[in-house]
Amino acid sequence: MRRALLWALPVAATGAAWRAGRRLGATAAEARLPLPGDGLLPTAQIHNDRAATIPAAPDQVWPWIAQLGQDKAGFYSFESLENLAGCRIVGATRIHPEWQDVTVGDPFRLHPDVALRVAIVDPGRALVVTSQGGDAPGDLDFATTWAFVLSPTRRPDGQIATRLQLRERYQTRGPAARLMIEFTALVSAAMTWRMLVRLKTLVVSAPR
Repeated sequence: MRRALLWALPVAATGAAWRAGRRLGATAAEARLPLPGDGLLPTAQIHNDRAATIPAAPDQVWPWIAQLGQDKAGFYSFESLENLAGCRIVGATRIHPEWQDVTVGDPFRLHPDVALRVAIVDPGRALVVTSQGGDAPGDLDFATTWAFVLSPTRRPDGQIATRLQLRERYQTRGPAARLMIEFTALVSAAMTWRMLVRLKTLVVSAPR
């Protein structure tokens, strides 16, 4: 009995961490909310929602989102880990005017050899990228979208803040691909957590 309990505890803890990572910082209502880009994969089986409140207006947060990408500002995450995977990212610590012009159809690089495609651009409101029409070596067993959605909210002092919600959606074509994506949910959550924390720091410390 004791041995079974010792095995069950880490399994239960891992399951709890996995469930928490799928909705890191996002409320249940936010996870149910329709967002831009959902229609690109209407039958997606996997959804990850993460969110944070940034104490600045959406127009002050948007420039940091607009310049996301491996060949631009990076992803404000754990660059040392990303570069171990060969991403060759040099993260930005300021807004770059030359990276602000984002248009539908642009490549959105994750790695020198892997690019998604910009599908939706609504400045100050939403950026959505998709694997559909993207560029990756070999054949992927899944399709994905990644949405960055900014919504104005109010801080306790009455000032405008930004609720930033990130949504990953996956449509898999086989059990192996689905299992892989499910198992990488914790890694995705950790990288996204770092992104949100770093973004908050960068936005707050940036000159107005």
